[in-house]
Amino acid sequence: MRKAFLIIAVCFFPALLHAQHVDRLYIDMRGAFHQETTAGEYNSQMVGEYLNFQMMGHISPTIDYRIRQRLNKKVFDERNMFNATDFMYVNWQATPRLSLLFGKHAVLIGGYEYDATPIDVYYYSQFCNNLYQGFTFGASASFRFADRQNLEFQFCNSPLSLGFQNIYAYNLAWRGQFAPWWKTIWSVNFVEDMDKKMVNYIALGNHFIFGNVIFDIDIMNRSGFTQKRFLLSDYSLISKIIWSIGDWNICAKAGYERNAWDNVDADGRAYDLVIAPGTEYLYAGCGLEWFPLHSDILRFHAVYYRDNAEHRNNYDIGVTWRIDVIGK
Repeated sequence: MRKAFLIIAVCFFPALLHAQHVDRLYIDMRGAFHQETTAGEYNSQMVGEYLNFQMMGHISPTIDYRIRQRLNKKVFDERNMFNATDFMYVNWQATPRLSLLFGKHAVLIGGYEYDATPIDVYYYSQFCNNLYQGFTFGASASFRFADRQNLEFQFCNSPLSLGFQNIYAYNLAWRGQFAPWWKTIWSVNFVEDMDKKMVNYIALGNHFIFGNVIFDIDIMNRSGFTQKRFLLSDYSLISKIIWSIGDWNICAKAGYERNAWDNVDADGRAYDLVIAPGTEYLYAGCGLEWFPLHSDILRFHAVYYRDNAEHRNNYDIGVTWRIDVIGK
């Protein structure tokens, strides 16, 4: 009986999803053979890095939704019961220019490293690695005031909270395009920390397209409001380049992050809880990507990267693949 039920469910599940206006449903995965050397000592392991369930669709002609669940991440935390959920939102296209979104989605912080889909990133800055939660519950409004120019406001749980602790972030971002070859994600953020103190981010993400070469430059300034020096004493500078040749990508990325040792308040407490005072972090790497099926459904990668914190040489050889159930 149970076997018959499973057969029926498998047969009718796609039809049911179409009836519920599912535009796209897929599972994507990434695994790698990770090797590292530190002071002449060699270690290696086979790792599964991502297993994501993704679904997008429409409830009505003007209301769409999205879900992304990380199946290999700890699902439940008493402070954050949706810890493994990146996206779980509905979006209402109220007018041709105005959309309103509610649910769990990315905190609206500028920068193309931060904005990239995690499964496409092989190594991150300390800011992205140390941020408590990059996806939180909140509400956003997006207004398209000109062609390819969007102004977005977001009120959400603070990315500096461990879950739901009555602390919030107030974010204003501009997704724009100066020219066909220059796109931007710039933001100003006012973020509360666990002590209800406010920290400011100014993040300027720049995306340049020159034929088959893509070049990103992200600049981010962080500051407490009573900090001695507001600009460029706590900051990140990140650059990335991708050169596409047929089914191959040649990639390189480097970043520098610094927080002055004296960026603490009168009690000796850090203004920035993500990048500790006294940090001077440099990381860099390069790699190759190959798309043997001439599409993004299957990708092989070989990547090397190193930083000045652990002084470790990292070598990854891996594969990313996607199973499309509905759509694309």
